[in-house]
Amino acid sequence: MLEVKAVNLKRVKVDTLVVPVCEDRDIHTDKLLTSLVGGAKAFAEFKGKKGEVITLFQPAETRIARAVFFGLGKAETLNGESFRAFSGNAVKFCINAGLSAMTLATPSATDLTINAETLFGSLMEGACLGNHIFDRYKKEKEKIPVKKVVLMATAAQKKAYSSLVNSVAAVCGASLKAREWVTTPSNDKRPEAFADMIRNAARATGLKTRIMDDQWLEKQQFGAMLAVGQGSSAKPRLVVMEYSPKAPKKTIVLVGKGVTFDSGGINLKPSGSIETMKMDMSGAAAVAGAMLAVAHLKPDVKVVGVMPIVENMPSGTAIRPGDIIRSYAGKTIEIGNTDAEGRLILIDAMAWAIKQYRPDTLIDLATLTGACVVALGEKIAGVFSKDQQLAEAIVAAGERTHERCWQLPLPEDYKELLKNDFADLNNVSSGRWGGAITAALFLSEFVGDTRWAHIDIAGPAWAKKASDYCGAGGTGFGVRLLCDVIGKI
Repeated sequence: MLEVKAVNLKRVKVDTLVVPVCEDRDIHTDKLLTSLVGGAKAFAEFKGKKGEVITLFQPAETRIARAVFFGLGKAETLNGESFRAFSGNAVKFCINAGLSAMTLATPSATDLTINAETLFGSLMEGACLGNHIFDRYKKEKEKIPVKKVVLMATAAQKKAYSSLVNSVAAVCGASLKAREWVTTPSNDKRPEAFADMIRNAARATGLKTRIMDDQWLEKQQFGAMLAVGQGSSAKPRLVVMEYSPKAPKKTIVLVGKGVTFDSGGINLKPSGSIETMKMDMSGAAAVAGAMLAVAHLKPDVKVVGVMPIVENMPSGTAIRPGDIIRSYAGKTIEIGNTDAEGRLILIDAMAWAIKQYRPDTLIDLATLTGACVVALGEKIAGVFSKDQQLAEAIVAAGERTHERCWQLPLPEDYKELLKNDFADLNNVSSGRWGGAITAALFLSEFVGDTRWAHIDIAGPAWAKKASDYCGAGGTGFGVRLLCDVIGKI
């Protein structure tokens, strides 16, 4: 789909040329492009302000069928996300217009505050991520993705940045796969089915992938995970994906929460909260997607993805408030609320992964708490870690990828809220406030001295409406974030 190419606009026939424009500065060095921008700005309705779009058909003295100009606003405000959003919107424009290809007029990086690599990478990412249509369940396929996107470049830029195409396509393709898994309805991705989806996606990558069933989980004494799944007729699964280079410098384990539908269990979720609970496996989708990308990126570290997958349902066999269960690590937990199930499947998976792989770093992703959404809104994830360097690395990766994160505290005195009279721990806080913090503190009880970070993605994992390069539904949040951070920790 992507290509970096030197294009002579005076000689080459172009069906659709897409041009980014600033309102206060010319960001193109090509004289023909500068002339075209001047022609667009001659119209009263287009001055290059953010959100403005104008199309000129068959500009004089060119072989361009249509030139579409997108206003970006003031040049000093532009960053990687600005160009990611621009190219995503450009692709969406072409999809809506029924256009199969577009040529993107790459601006000159010397006139911007970002470097050329960030510029080309962001344009590629926006184009890939915006070129996605989830219409699997529609009889009429009304729209078709763009088949080809050409990024204009000088000969030197083509040589320097053509190699980005494969890595960007791999990471963004994995993000789109995660989006599709999240948006797929729960009736088509019950634990066994979702586990098979992951294994099938991994087959062509060379990743070692294993699926452990409920009988294996019973033998290994995954008591907390099995307790969550016991109310459903669909039995739990544990999926493990391994990428192992010949001489790994370190081992990183990624753990993702995979609740394929979260009814809340006996503590049933009310209307308004339950309708989108097919997305409660977004952490597992992100980890699986990141592993697919890792197989292409080939870092010099061993990376393991661990995904506990269950369905949380109310029934005559479901766990009840007041039940006491024993986790894989041996600690007992009284169930204060059956809707605090994600932390229960994570602790068994994390404790097992630590024992099995002795990782240098462990990161878990989970749509864990509504409290995190209250704290940070629907577009920012919460990061919790006692390792400040690790927390800062994740936040920095979030800035680069625009999968934004914000560090929240892990105060020791809040652990008092998890104490229980009859078991080692309660699975929910005894207080009303700070639910994201106490959930993270609960997880911290099961990682020992392992370098660990928890990322609560309850807000950004799901989009109620489309944005610049993401449709409504699953966002694939976490795939690009993890791929960025893996090489930096």
